[in-house]
Amino acid sequence: MMKDIEIPEVKNVTLAVARQRTEGQDEWRVYLINNNDFPIENTLVASQGYGEKDGEQQRTSVLRHFLATIAEHAAVLIEPIDPSVFHLNNEYWVSYYIGRQIYDKRFIFVPDAIREENISFIKELEMEGVLHS
Repeated sequence: MMKDIEIPEVKNVTLAVARQRTEGQDEWRVYLINNNDFPIENTLVASQGYGEKDGEQQRTSVLRHFLATIAEHAAVLIEPIDPSVFHLNNEYWVSYYIGRQIYDKRFIFVPDAIREENISFIKELEMEGVLHS
């Protein structure tokens, strides 16, 4: 039965959309941050954008990324992200293993969450950006 299935809570794993300024232009990238005291393994990330603009539905391609092992207290690049999709829901479905247990969580940056007033310093990346809570 469904009540017998244990779904473990994801702790100390999050995403950030960070800005790096190069030659006067902003480059945006999505990072996965592992703040655990142990590595996470066999990490899969599926990303997509979806929403509406000017009354029309928009959807991006689904991209899938495999990140073998992410060390403890480390951050890894998932993908670059174009500011032209910031008006969409930008969804990242993250699945990983700790030992033999699988964990997964859906992180969604809602429309226009990635904007100047939401930017803060992200110490794990030593960059500015928007950290998903």
